Amino acid sequence: MQAQFLKFGVKAGVNFANLNGDAGYEGISVKKEGITSYHAGLVAEIKLLDKFSIQPELLYSTQGATYKTAVEDFKNELGYLTIPIMAKIYLNKSFSLEVGPQASFLLSNKKEFDVQDPNTFEFGVNAGLGLKLTENIFIQGRYGLGLTDVSKEAKAKNSVFQLSAGFMF
Repeated sequence: MQAQFLKFGVKAGVNFANLNGDAGYEGISVKKEGITSYHAGLVAEIKLLDKFSIQPELLYSTQGATYKTAVEDFKNELGYLTIPIMAKIYLNKSFSLEVGPQASFLLSNKKEFDVQDPNTFEFGVNAGLGLKLTENIFIQGRYGLGLTDVSKEAKAKNSVFQLSAGFMF
């Protein structure tokens, strides 16, 4: 009974990240392009009903963008400790819809240019799909949208599409 109610696991995957909104460079033409990065961490699944679970996660996730000007390109990569809490609705034994909030805490800021330091906290929402390949192996696709600005200077929000694979113990 306990094993069916609560499971722990690990997951990792690729991020396709970008920033939505104004980069904050008045008078300079700047084009933003996404970066490809990664996420990895711990996951749990708490089964509440036959077709409904809560999935809290603790992940390290890198996000950001590349800024292109007429003269030079600059990359800004932000490393977050993210805590998504996903509600999982199972459509059948293998396929699930997932939605939930996410709190993120800034751990690192690898920047190639001098800008205002980013905010240390971000709040966002996630939505995606999950597929159990076996009882222990799963894959997920998820889109995350930041609801708070990345920094006070740049009125931009994180946007990330994640593809993950994981293993439940």
